Order: sequence, then structure tokens, then C-alpha cells
Amino acid sequence: MPDAPTLVKCLIWDLDNTLWQGTLLEDPGVRLPDEIRDVIITLDARGILQSIASKNDHDLAWQRLEDLGIAEYFVHPRIGWGRKSDSVCGIADELNFAMNTIAFIDDLPSERAEVSFRAAEVRCYPAEQAASLPGRPEFRPDVVTVDARRRRQMYQASFRRDAERESFAGPDEDFLRSLELVMAIKRADEEDLSRVEELTLRTSQMNATGVHYSDAALRGLLADPGHEVLTVTLSDRFGPHGAVGVMLLEYRPGVWHLKLLATSCRVVSFGAGTVILNWLIDQAARAGVHLAADFRRTDRNRMMDIAYRFAGFAEDPCACLTSTSPASTASTASAGERDGVQCLHLAAAPRPGPTTMRLTAPDLTAGRVPVR
Repeated sequence: MPDAPTLVKCLIWDLDNTLWQGTLLEDPGVRLPDEIRDVIITLDARGILQSIASKNDHDLAWQRLEDLGIAEYFVHPRIGWGRKSDSVCGIADELNFAMNTIAFIDDLPSERAEVSFRAAEVRCYPAEQAASLPGRPEFRPDVVTVDARRRRQMYQASFRRDAERESFAGPDEDFLRSLELVMAIKRADEEDLSRVEELTLRTSQMNATGVHYSDAALRGLLADPGHEVLTVTLSDRFGPHGAVGVMLLEYRPGVWHLKLLATSCRVVSFGAGTVILNWLIDQAARAGVHLAADFRRTDRNRMMDIAYRFAGFAEDPCACLTSTSPASTASTASAGERDGVQCLHLAAAPRPGPTTMRLTAPDLTAGRVPVR
């Protein structure tokens, strides 16, 4: 069976004779076909972001998009007279998306060729295929989560948040306090599983192991009293950030084994990883146990390595690690996925609560006898 294609995370539209019918500078009343409007709405509902790379008069084009009632669907539009490839690469950079998750649609073969030449990983489509895009596998995620359906709104809120940060004159900690951040850590339930699986798939920069846990494996862990599947959400006065983290924790005698920590790169600057790790370390200290954490270095997760080291995890030998070997946890991930996974160690001590956000979280020690 051939591998499934990489899902498109952002579709970039040309305007003239692609998104709308006609050329705007020749006909200010260019028409938006109903089937194109349906494509825009459908992809948005699936969590696929959309943007614009068009050679056009910016103000005139944006006014027409507003008149057509679709301007809100497009993030980081590039409307001007520069090269389309520069616009496409700039949009990908603004979104921090890999090029192989970007798609571009244009009616002119010359423009598609120019983008393909300078950004070979971008998938390019002719305008006549626009109506059929939602039926293609690369535009059809297997599961559409709650967060996926509101992904555009969350990105747009982040743009407003970033703009305020740029204009904020005080220290970073004061800015974070001004956001009125609220982090919620909770035990996952059946409804959370699709978001948990999505995080393990989509997150690479802040993923401790890169191991993918399938829906079936996650359901098995939910039913196992020796494991915790914990989700992390974040919100502030601009709106929800959605699900931003997942932890898979195994209880063992004298040691809690953190088999996976993945957090969205969108919340790194808010110190989310530090808050999560400090909370877990404090919980382990209350339980009187050590912490072990799986980690596998990749070419993209250096920030997670730094977060673990800064929290105090090290490659120290300890008798508690004899029960946390990769072989003992292979039931939830393939042996190939666990290649190169090392087990870090920390002797837990109490940690203070966060000072830049409010945290709500379960007490993992409830009903557990502290180990001394």
C-alpha cells in the first residue's frame, strides 16, 4: 500500500482567473463562483489555512475580497507586484510551515513553473482543478478536531497577540501577565484522543521522542490504571490557543516514567514547557518518586532537549531506571520508532508554581502512598 501523501497545511491562491473569474484591473466586478466559495469554506472547516499570492493592486484586491465576504479566510496575504515564489516562501516562513505542506494554485503555467523552480517542494495546481481539491487525499485529514475547525481563528488571534507584543514596552514577564494566561492540564477522555494523536503527529520541534501513538494505543492507555494520558490547553484574553500539549506518563515503583511530552511550538515563547515540567516535577516530589523521561534527539527538537536539561533532567544512572527500558514500553510504539530513545533521570524536588499564568491541574498523588 503506498504511503499517504503529506497533508496540505496551507493553500495559497492566485486571484485573477483562479479564485475569481476575470482580471480585477480590467473588471472591478469580478465574480466569485459558488463552487470556489464552497472550496474555501470546506478547507477552512478542515483546519487547512489559506492565503493569497497575487500580482495585483493590494488595496483594490483586498476591498474586493471584503465585498465578496471572504477576506477573513486568508492569513498573511501577499498582494503586490513581486515574484510569486517570494510570496509563497514568505507566507510559509510567516506560518513556520515546511514547504512540503504548502500548496499553490494559479491559472498561469508560467507562474506555477516559477514557484516550482524556486520552491520545488510546494505542490502546484492549475486553476481548473480548484473545485476538486477538497476531494484529493492531501486535503482530507482523517480526523477533523475541534481545534482544527478553529485553526484559522487561533492563528489570527496569535497575529493580534504578536502585534501587541511588538508594541509592549515592558519586560517579557509583564507582557505575559498582561495576557491573563490560563493553562489547564487534565486527564484525557475519549473526545480528547483525536487531538492528542494530532499533536503527536504535527509537533516536531517540541516533541521529546517523535514517537507516534495511534488512536488504538492511546485508547489502551486510557483504560490502563498504570498510565496517565494528560492534555494541556492554553487560553488568554485574545482567545483560546487550543490543545497545546500532551503527556504520556507511566507509574512504576519509585519512579514515574514520562514516555512522551509534546507541546506546540506556538506556545514556546509563553514558557508553557517550563510550566508543564515544573508542575510534573512538583507532583513527583509530593509522591516521593523520581522522574524518568524518554528523549530522542532529532534534527528539529533541540528546543525540547534544552527544556529537559534546564528542568534538571540528566543522563545520571539510577537504580529506578531498570524498570523503564525501551523494551518495557514497546507495547505502545514500534521498535523502529523507539530506536535511539534514551532515558533521562531526575530526582524530584518541590517546584514553585508559575508566576505568569494561572494553572489548573489534577492531583496525581491522590490515592497514592508516597515512597520514602
